[in-house]
Amino acid sequence: MARRIFVTGGAHGIGRAIVEAFAKVGDKVAFCDVDSLRGKAVACECSALFYEVDVTDRLQLENCMQDVLNRWGDIDVIVNNVGISVFKPITEIEVEEFDKTINTNLRPAFITSRFLARHRHKTGNIAYGRIVNICSSRYLMSEAGTEGYSASKGGIYSLTHALAISLAPFRITVNAVAPGWIHVNEDEILRPVDHEFHPSGRVGRPEDIARTVLFLCEEDNDFINGQTITVDGGVTRKMIYPE
Repeated sequence: MARRIFVTGGAHGIGRAIVEAFAKVGDKVAFCDVDSLRGKAVACECSALFYEVDVTDRLQLENCMQDVLNRWGDIDVIVNNVGISVFKPITEIEVEEFDKTINTNLRPAFITSRFLARHRHKTGNIAYGRIVNICSSRYLMSEAGTEGYSASKGGIYSLTHALAISLAPFRITVNAVAPGWIHVNEDEILRPVDHEFHPSGRVGRPEDIARTVLFLCEEDNDFINGQTITVDGGVTRKMIYPE
């Protein structure tokens, strides 16, 4: 039976790979994004439902999910992928930019999870459920000028294990995937040293993250819960000394 999937930020990069991966295995996929042009193209290619949504607007996001429920009756899997990054020196970044990063990267994951919990509480459905949050290896390591992004991903890390406990009565597992360097910009030319820096011998691809998400969503993998899985080619385990 086809699962019913909802993905935030599914028009490009990691989100697009996740949409494509679920569609490829025959699941019904709905996704939202602010990029209408790319979103419609991906929806056409994957036979998916696309919603143009600003996830910082709670009502837009909840109305989108309600429409999915009206069409399909339930949502089996939520992938909270949407995210932005604003990297600026702390002396230059504005509080509004910090707030926007938190409101885009962290707050929607709570909104979508609460929405599904309320629906399951109302219907009594406890058959199968998965939530996968896209975190980042920056939840545990940082560069200068990344306060908003790192804080939002640290929040995703903590929100994930909190939700895993709260949603346990509904048989919904909640996990996160923390990507490292994933090559999503086709205009960016990678150097040999970029690949060599990774113990795995290459920079990551969006499909690496999509495969991990699919693994976490397998019905038999319900004993994995409240975890954050780092997928970074081994970089966060690599000792680095100045040369």
